[in-house]
Formats: sequence, structure tokens, C-alpha cells
Amino acid sequence: MDRWTEMELFVHVAESGSLSRAAELMNMSNASASRQLAALEERLGVRLVERNTRRLYLTDTGQEFFQRARSILADLRDAESTVNAAALNPTGTLRISASLSFSLHHIAPLLREYTERYPNVTVHVEAANRYLDIIDNNIDVAIRNREVEPDSNITIRRLAETRRVLTASPRYLAKHGFPKTLDELQRHHLLIYVHANNPYELRFTRGEESQTVAVKALLESNDGQILRAAALDGLGILVQPSYIVYDDIVAGRLVPVLDDWDLPRITVNLAYPSRKHLSAKVRTFIDFMAEHFVKMGYERKWTGRFTVY
Repeated sequence: MDRWTEMELFVHVAESGSLSRAAELMNMSNASASRQLAALEERLGVRLVERNTRRLYLTDTGQEFFQRARSILADLRDAESTVNAAALNPTGTLRISASLSFSLHHIAPLLREYTERYPNVTVHVEAANRYLDIIDNNIDVAIRNREVEPDSNITIRRLAETRRVLTASPRYLAKHGFPKTLDELQRHHLLIYVHANNPYELRFTRGEESQTVAVKALLESNDGQILRAAALDGLGILVQPSYIVYDDIVAGRLVPVLDDWDLPRITVNLAYPSRKHLSAKVRTFIDFMAEHFVKMGYERKWTGRFTVY
């Protein structure tokens, strides 16, 4: 039996004046309680309790130990209550890392709801179009598009899968026309995100067909929002995940191009340090994001096919 339990048993004995009552409170037999009390006295090397046929009372040493043990157990219970309260009411600074595009489209719009639900959490969003080292940069949760982390101490939770799609503004298409085949893409202005895998080789599939198209960018950038703004301004054909352009397509600001072809899909994941017990601020944010993605049906929307041109 651990020392905390021995101490708790002794405090119950002292408070109730009865070994059998203490055993009942501890949900153990009288014999087991007697053995544990004797083991405590043997470990301490002192007599804590005197017993006779009529009553049980504390020795002077036992009285002193009782006062200190009761105080220690009270402090322990207060500490546990504080932790439990924190689990229900998380506090502290929550450090989130995500690309600028994801931060703008899918974190910033949720901050009001999250902070209203958990008002004692301060949110710090580190918008970066590169993967920061989670441990070195003290990141609590990162939103990433890779399925495997090189660090085994990082846990990944999948949020959704998304297609990568080609889109352009109605103004651009009115001026330059719709490409009817993949080969025609080489004659169009492409807006390329340089952090994509092989950004200048677009690998398309359609059923059993596959084709790789080498493209040259009119505009390239390490930030999806710069490319999206250029596409909205009629500068060229944008290659970006659905989670960035879905609302623009629905609103008609951007039009899908060659949508019967598929580019390799990517996943949107939460990545966070692996711990046996997650802090309340991390756990609540992870659950909040997962709940929101399910409620919004993002995977269904982002993997669906738009009108074919």
C-alpha cells in the first residue's frame, strides 16, 4: 500500500477513534487495516496508536503526526480540486501554429466562439507557411498537411481530407478561355504555391488515366493568400486546396477548371506533443476543432467535385 493510503487510513483512525470505522471508510477489512497501521508504525519506527480492550487513543507522537498528516492530505485534496477545476475551466496561453491561409479561413473565424467558451485561455496564433518545430518553439497545437511527423513524440489527429483544385476568376476565363485539355494548361498563366510537393509538375489522374503536366508560373509565392488575391484579380489559374477556395467557388468569385481531373489529395491534421495527460487548454481546442469540422461537413465539401468544364 502506498504511503498516501497509509496516511489516509491513520487520519481516519485518529478522527473516528475506531480502527473498524476507519477500515469501513477505506473499504478494507479490519485485518487489512490493522496490518497497514502496524506497517506504518514499523516504517516510522514509532508507536502512533495505543489500543486496549475498551478504547483506542493516540500517543503524543501519534497526535503530532496526525496534525501534520491531516494538513498534508488537505493540501493534496486542494491540489486535486484545483487540477479538476482547471480541466473544466482551462487557463493559460494556447500556442497554435498554422499557415496564414488556414489561420485566416479556419482559425480566426472560430476564435470568438472558442474564447467565449473558454474565457481564461489566451490564444496565440503563429501564422507560418513552414513547419515549425513543435517542441523547440513551444507550440501546443499545429495544423499541418503531412500525415507523418519525423518526431515520434508528436501525435497526429486527422481532421479532414481535401482535394487540390484548379480555379480562375470569370474575368480571366472570359479573356483567355477555358482550357479543354491538360496540355492546354501550358498556354495559360499559372499561379503556383512554391511549398507544394513538386509545384512545377502537376500529376493528374482520372479513373485509370494519369498524366503529368510541367507548368511554368506567371506568379509564384510561398503564401496562398497572395496567390488567391492574384486569382481573384484575374491574373491566372490558381492551384490550391479546396479548403482555401471553396467559399470563393460557391460564391462564384472563382470557377473550377478541368475539375474532372484529380491532383493528389492532402489531409488536414492536428499535430501536438504526445503526453499521457494533455493540458485542458490543448484538449479543449483539439476537441473543439474536431467537433467543428464534423459539424461543418468539411471533408464532404472539400473532396466533392464541382461543375465540370
